[in-house]
Amino acid sequence: MIAFSAMSYNIGYRSVYSLNIHLVLVTKYRRKVINQAILKRLQEIFETTCLKWRSKVTEFNGESDHVHLVISYPPDVEVSKLVNNLKTVSSRLIRKEFYEHVSQFYNKPVFWTGAYFVASCGGVTLEQLKSYVEKQSSPAN
Repeated sequence: MIAFSAMSYNIGYRSVYSLNIHLVLVTKYRRKVINQAILKRLQEIFETTCLKWRSKVTEFNGESDHVHLVISYPPDVEVSKLVNNLKTVSSRLIRKEFYEHVSQFYNKPVFWTGAYFVASCGGVTLEQLKSYVEKQSSPAN
């Protein structure tokens, strides 16, 4: 990593980059299924999955019906494929590991809504975005 005038950049093969996205995933039907234990496990799943994509979760938080992630990723990673993998892996593991809890909200094998929100972090500074994500409320136990 190198820094140019207070911005840090990653160095890849034939590239120097700073690519960050703000990703919001919402639970199916906005059901308030995410509790503190699930939120903690989601963070672990997202961080592990991102590493496999040579990416990094730099910020994470959520509420009972959605999560916010800030992800740094290399230029050769397709955002749509990364997001779909994050959704698929997390949905499968959460439904398996928290079956009793999740089955109170869904009788089908679902967790996330089909859509997602993603925005590049160019319109605001990363610090402003991190501050926004950090200030999100966490679900109650």
